[in-house]
Amino acid sequence: MISLQFDSARRILFGRALELALVVATVGAAGAPSAWAQQRPPRAEQAAPAGAAKAGTNPTAPTPAAPSPAAASSPAVSPAAAGAAAAPSNSAERPRGQRQLPADSTTDQTIVLAGRTLRFQATAGSIPLNKADDGSLLAEVAYVAYVMPGDARRPVTFVFNGGPGAASAYLNIGAIGPWRLPLERLPVSSPPTLQPNAETWLDFTDLVFIDPPGTGYSRIAAGGEEGERRFWSVDGDVESLAVFIRKWIEQAGRQQSVKYIVGESYGGFRAPKLARRLVQGQGVGVRGLVMISPVIDFGTFGQRRHVPMTWVAHLPSMAAAALDAKGQFNREALREVERYAAGDYLLDLLKGERDAAAVARISARVAAFTGLDPALVQRLAGRIDTGTFQRELHRDKGRIGSAYDPNVTALDPYPTSRESSYSDPVLDDTRAPITTAMTDLYQHVLNWRVDRPYELLNREVSSHWTWGRGRTSPEAVEDLRNDLANDAQVRVLVAHGANDLVAPYFANQLLLDQLPEYGSPDRVKLSVYAGGHMFYDRDASRKALRDDAAAMFRDALKPAQGE
Repeated sequence: MISLQFDSARRILFGRALELALVVATVGAAGAPSAWAQQRPPRAEQAAPAGAAKAGTNPTAPTPAAPSPAAASSPAVSPAAAGAAAAPSNSAERPRGQRQLPADSTTDQTIVLAGRTLRFQATAGSIPLNKADDGSLLAEVAYVAYVMPGDARRPVTFVFNGGPGAASAYLNIGAIGPWRLPLERLPVSSPPTLQPNAETWLDFTDLVFIDPPGTGYSRIAAGGEEGERRFWSVDGDVESLAVFIRKWIEQAGRQQSVKYIVGESYGGFRAPKLARRLVQGQGVGVRGLVMISPVIDFGTFGQRRHVPMTWVAHLPSMAAAALDAKGQFNREALREVERYAAGDYLLDLLKGERDAAAVARISARVAAFTGLDPALVQRLAGRIDTGTFQRELHRDKGRIGSAYDPNVTALDPYPTSRESSYSDPVLDDTRAPITTAMTDLYQHVLNWRVDRPYELLNREVSSHWTWGRGRTSPEAVEDLRNDLANDAQVRVLVAHGANDLVAPYFANQLLLDQLPEYGSPDRVKLSVYAGGHMFYDRDASRKALRDDAAAMFRDALKPAQGE
């Protein structure tokens, strides 16, 4: 997800949800060294198809893989042996050197869903990134891959979350993997239980969930600031993930598969940049992008009281949350507030707070759209900041909402105080259940145990992120334009939850409206669902996302118009 604070110097917007520490004052691209990224030395740990652990099947929910003393040395199932696409695995005999993560583990799994049964191979493991000049280890990038056997040309999708500093567990066990942790109203202290995910995308694509260096179990081997400079920057992050994807494809023998990218929050910002870098730097084409709750241009991010577009971008999401709180959310019902926000509201905002008539007009309309006390809205000159909205929407119940979805609430620790200090009901309250569920999945189902903490949200990454040396805000619009212009078959799905106050959908709607058709207007689609930043915690929205993604995947496989 994305953050809400600036540091006074220049760079950190440190937020909540997938902890997208975002800077609006600097950016562009961080000139991280990239020579290492091109190296392809014949290292022993990459050499052979190798010793992945194999385990039993899974009839419904995740079933613990049978412990095997030979797990680290039993032969892996290769494409030749299985007659199928196989996930890459590293030899258990590999020289360890600086490598610390365990040998890859591959298990056979089965989930039974309504009307269908999915049988697949699940691999938990890592791929090394090495320095170009001497082959020394720079990082081990952990991943989880779910592969349906039998077709080495099947589409494959690379998935990551955001932050910077977030692991891929949110999308893995929250939205599109074969198992799901129900997140709605999940108590922090409840032992988490995974269940088969009826909305998994595994039916139409193989899935590879990636944890960038410093997240999940991925680790940076290069010490100190050198390692951070290489990986914890806009450019270094994209470069390292591009190398990982190329290496996974080559080790798995998946050159003939059509490739897709899915990213959430900062991951959505990352996706167009990564697609472009894969083409230019690694010789890998990408057919489609799914950008979930992204910030595409950080010039639109955050709330600055003196910038009128700040209020224009946020008002439709506040109106959506107010409708949703009454059980009346409807996508079409938001068209009125969208027209007002981009029309009369903007015109009156431009007149400034000293125009009493303009303030009176917008205060009445904003109070009607948001359901807040008209007197309060008038005092704020019709400009409602997110913190006020989170606290006021459910104040009569003594509850406070999340910036990521104001209708996900918790008790206000200071209900009678003018201000409050509280944990975010989305970002903070899901951290323990998701972390526990993910480590349990690794250890007892995927048969891959790592003796180190699992970094679901690593604040060190976000607080040390390098955004670049320029004076403009970071943006991925240029990359998105080039991705669309350079390949007529590329398709893009931008998916938002209507209630999200951190990455409001209307900011991107206005931005996407500025794109040319690039041959066909349906090549880029914006979908807005009920819910917030993690709208997929709602059953109907998760199903709608899957349906939209499946349709986009099908369209991306059709010949481009005019061909």
